[in-house]
Amino acid sequence: MQKKKDGKRPKRSELKSMIQDVFYNNPKKTYNYKQLAALLNVEKKSGRQMVEVLLFELMESGFLSEVSAGRFKLLSRGMQLVGKVDMTASGAAYIVPEDGGEDVFVAQANLNTALHGDVVKILQFARKRRRQMEGEVIEIIKRKRELFVGTLEVSQNFAFLVADSRVINKDIFIPKDKLKGAVNGQKAVAKIVEWPAKSKNPVGEIVDILGDAGQNNTEMHAILAEFNLPYTYPDEVVAAAEKIPDEIPAEEIARRRDFRGVTTFTIDPADAKDFDDALSIQKVGEDLWEVGVHIADVTHYVQPDSIIEEEAYERATSVYLVDRVVPMLPERLSNFLCSLRPNEDKLCFSVVLTLTGQGELKDSWVGRTVIHSDRRYSYEEAQEVLESGEGDLAEELLLMNAMAKALREKRFKRGAISFERIEVKFNLDDAGNPLGVIFKESKDANKLIEEFMLLANKRVAELIGQNELEKNKKAAAKTFIYRIHDEPDPDKYETFSNFVRRFGLEATPQGKERLSQALNRLLKSVQGKAEQNIIETLAVRTMAKAIYSTHNIGHYGLAFPFYSHFTSPIRRYPDMMVHRLLQRYLDGGKSADSDEYEEKCDHSSEMEQRAADAERASTKYKQVEFLKAHEGEVFEGVISGVSQWGLYVELVENKCEGMIPMRELDDDFYQFDEDNYCLIGRRSRRRFQLGDALNIQVVRANLEKRQLDFRLAGEAGDDWMKSGSE
Repeated sequence: MQKKKDGKRPKRSELKSMIQDVFYNNPKKTYNYKQLAALLNVEKKSGRQMVEVLLFELMESGFLSEVSAGRFKLLSRGMQLVGKVDMTASGAAYIVPEDGGEDVFVAQANLNTALHGDVVKILQFARKRRRQMEGEVIEIIKRKRELFVGTLEVSQNFAFLVADSRVINKDIFIPKDKLKGAVNGQKAVAKIVEWPAKSKNPVGEIVDILGDAGQNNTEMHAILAEFNLPYTYPDEVVAAAEKIPDEIPAEEIARRRDFRGVTTFTIDPADAKDFDDALSIQKVGEDLWEVGVHIADVTHYVQPDSIIEEEAYERATSVYLVDRVVPMLPERLSNFLCSLRPNEDKLCFSVVLTLTGQGELKDSWVGRTVIHSDRRYSYEEAQEVLESGEGDLAEELLLMNAMAKALREKRFKRGAISFERIEVKFNLDDAGNPLGVIFKESKDANKLIEEFMLLANKRVAELIGQNELEKNKKAAAKTFIYRIHDEPDPDKYETFSNFVRRFGLEATPQGKERLSQALNRLLKSVQGKAEQNIIETLAVRTMAKAIYSTHNIGHYGLAFPFYSHFTSPIRRYPDMMVHRLLQRYLDGGKSADSDEYEEKCDHSSEMEQRAADAERASTKYKQVEFLKAHEGEVFEGVISGVSQWGLYVELVENKCEGMIPMRELDDDFYQFDEDNYCLIGRRSRRRFQLGDALNIQVVRANLEKRQLDFRLAGEAGDDWMKSGSE
């Protein structure tokens, strides 16, 4: 195979790029894999096979067309294409084409008011040899957002809204008569009303005033607005929810399987109010138990095409910020009507599992039920019962815990991946100020609930995915909502494997190991070690993101061929869709329209990502706020990220993360080695490697930018650090 200047064979990604260059430079020619291999001096059989594989990948991505068997040509998209704007920190952007081809670079001057996330039409320029394809935006087809949050700068004659540069890199001009009473320094939400072609700045108007910068409520609302998430509930939706009666008609109970006489309980966080799952257990034979996984029947109360339904779909998920929950459903539904509160009759959609004491599934039933919870546990209370063996329902909890452990063991044997990262929470005062950091670890009580929820989700997905309701099991499965998770990207995993070897660890499969088993072995081996958090973080980054889809490919991380989300309809819209489709098929209904539901899946996946981004932003804000009082102090940290801009460092004591900018590393000129996750000094050859222990000084905690700036304060364990911290 052709070698690079350093003598090494090109990587898979480099070979792919070389193949693309051949086609770009010869757009009218056709090639088969043998011709390409000869052109690129790929001599070994394995290399030629890789060329053939890459040709078919490039065809599937829309880059090539197969003009005859085994012969390929550059797929001409014409001079124009449609794609999504991916803005860079510099203000330029890449356009990610809808047809899956190569990204197109657009300079800031050629964006023509396009912003991050917008869907645009671009004109491609003639390609220069061995250069990135470039173009110019000629039409904005769809704006990603209309509203922008920022801080107001008001002068005597005009005002500007200064928004986050990652969202819009121009300040929004606000005429004085469009301020809506907002004053200088306040956080506000603006809407762009026009952007004249030759104008540097868009013109907008204030649509909402969030409050004074620095106040907890203001900042949390600003984060929600930044990610285009709602921070208030429409009055008309709340009013519609208030009209829903709380009494359950006798005829509705008569239509359901009655579990009110069966031992039932809930286990949730101590501060939870929306209890959307409960468990019941009763003995039905010798070493045979019936475990009910009872889920709030939200779709009984929320009707299709209703105003509550429309609001739930738009939100798609509850949002969990560091200090609050922004619910998907109005409080009357989420905390009262649907919440499975103790000592109240409640309507549920249930998966009833017949299990042995060792967690072996013998039978199952799915349908609508009515329950009456006997006991509400917090996780801490349930854990105390499991550890002491004493307390309310101790016998039932201990039995179900044994079942859960057996289920968990079987799951890992099948190849499920064990990510058990420590959850970081802030202890807040009444005003939302961070007083300290709390580390929450998943214990048996958490895992008990997790295993039965996983089993219920899996069972529901199998029921439809395997055509178990149909006489003809070989017929095409009906449209359903699956939670899917793809296999790790091989190139990413190879890079990860090379990195962990620096710690004397091995992530590649050994002998007959599957990749998932090798990863579990690795994760188990780093438990309690200094590098645990870094390796777990990197392992997560090698994984694909789980999403919703009507096209099932299974769930790699859980090792389930069929998996769905059924168990949290109070806080997730996909679960509401699953409930509706499941009942439709239980009633013998026809398959739903897959295109319609795939669009809903895409929306739900996008909103889930936004909610996760907002949660991280709120946590970051509290980290900065917490360390504001510790500016100038020295902490022990671990390098958690490396980039061309500097080093990210996570503090051991509180898991807060900040950056040592490259300018602070002034003892040498450091170069970024992307493949090896490190910075290397050109003169000294000193390395700053991912996972290295450092001592840092907190230089600045910038609340406005949610940014922590650190500087190096000596190596961990150095005498200098000890004297500097006394």
